Amino acid sequence: MKNDKIREQLMEIGKKIADKELVVGPGGNTSARIGNIVYMKASGICFEEAKTSDYIGVDLKTGDIVCGSKKPTCEIAMHLGCYLERKDVSAVIHTHPPIATAVGMQDITLSPFSPDLAALVGDVPTIGYVVPGGKELAKEVRNIIKKHNAVLMCNHGLLTVGSNLKEAYYRTLLIEDACKTFVATKVLGKMKFFTENQVEQINNMEAESYRKMLLKK
Repeated sequence: MKNDKIREQLMEIGKKIADKELVVGPGGNTSARIGNIVYMKASGICFEEAKTSDYIGVDLKTGDIVCGSKKPTCEIAMHLGCYLERKDVSAVIHTHPPIATAVGMQDITLSPFSPDLAALVGDVPTIGYVVPGGKELAKEVRNIIKKHNAVLMCNHGLLTVGSNLKEAYYRTLLIEDACKTFVATKVLGKMKFFTENQVEQINNMEAESYRKMLLKK
């Protein structure tokens, strides 16, 4: 994929994130990897206003800017850590979805309770509050992403990864929607998570395998 194409995709996903109100103002950040170059949103830029030039390229191993002149997001270490931890990850999306952020303050693991959550996301652990933008947060997130596709950050937001931007974005939408159901169920009084056997049954469904394949295209 050419560099200008991935920047266009980042810009398009960013506008969708803003439209869905998953981030308000200049917060949140996205990135996508091509080989050893990671393109990410520049610091202080609102998604709805961002142009392709606001997505800069940095070296995966050093973090040095190789494309563009603006300052990269302060969460650069968190993004690069996800790519260094998992070679199958080619996109990272960090947002501040209001309901998921609230659930992230409950110090729980959001376990699957719907077919989509089971097949396309899996367990979503929570980490305690860590000051944004530093190596400590990057280390905490990287430790979770090692075996999971998403992590809730207490008092901060949500991070998802994917084989491409579409998959990471869809996981963000699924988790925010699942958190709405989680909160509503808590109000009604009874929560029912899937058992390990039920999750396995869903993951073995041919229909789910097909949908997973479509997200990776």
